[in-house]
Amino acid sequence: MDRRIDMTTYHEHIPVLLKESVDYLVTDPDGIYIDTTLGGGGHSKEILSRLSDKGRLFGVDQDSEAHEAAAKYIGDDDRFTPVRGNFGYLKTLIDPEYNGKITGILFDLGVSTHQIKEAERGFSFQHDGPLDMRMSNLTGVSAYQVVNDYTYEKLRDVIFHYGEERGSKEIAKAIIENRPVESTGELRAIIEGVVYGQHTVKSLARVFQGIRIEVNRELSVLRSSLEDALDLLEDEGRIVAISYHSLEDRIVKNFFKSGNFEGKIEKDFYGNPLTSIQPVEKNIIRPSEEEIKANPAARSAKMRIAEKMSGGNN
Repeated sequence: MDRRIDMTTYHEHIPVLLKESVDYLVTDPDGIYIDTTLGGGGHSKEILSRLSDKGRLFGVDQDSEAHEAAAKYIGDDDRFTPVRGNFGYLKTLIDPEYNGKITGILFDLGVSTHQIKEAERGFSFQHDGPLDMRMSNLTGVSAYQVVNDYTYEKLRDVIFHYGEERGSKEIAKAIIENRPVESTGELRAIIEGVVYGQHTVKSLARVFQGIRIEVNRELSVLRSSLEDALDLLEDEGRIVAISYHSLEDRIVKNFFKSGNFEGKIEKDFYGNPLTSIQPVEKNIIRPSEEEIKANPAARSAKMRIAEKMSGGNN
């Protein structure tokens, strides 16, 4: 039986690791929670189903279309407060009165399915559309500017470091030779002219990923949001993070281990660890084979859970 996954097929949005993530997140039905990546509202609705009348949930997303989709899915619920903005500014978005009082914070990283399926958003090589890739109109640089204005060195580095694509040199050179590149379809054709055979789809995905990360400053946003999250949490409050590629997962892993992004645990004079956070589970939690079969988008997901230590400050 051919067990390969067709990466070019669009699948309707299904929340990844839904039960597992909410099981770890909701430790107190009366608590206050934040879903930093609201998307279509799948995780948020499940969180609300676990809360009492006293519980409260903030749903954060910078995409107005995500808020519209979530509003339809969740419906009227006095316990739910939608918040529009980039989760990299979490402490600014959430009222200061909740600082140090949040019970749990969920990060479901990556691009939501409704963004991928809309050609005009320019996220996917599966559809021909404008080179955009901005999560919302709140961000500045677009994919068009990255593809057409960046120097060879800068474009090569974006593709190599953020896309983890080994053919970055050849692909960057081909892009520059074919400028101006006007659409996702044109960009795909250029990449396909460089990368041949069975690895073509993976290379396409990597290049598009690298450009998207650059456009939305995803890694720096993740770092600042994790620091904000730790400040917002109450003692023994939890962060649950679902990542979809190694760059995100490395940031989450190091932060959960040490409270910094180098992953190095600092110690005091007596050798006691100086960190405000600790992993709840040492092992990565991954989707089951059944979930991956039902939802191929879950295949690369990795979930980690951490807890703020009593008396901890970031």
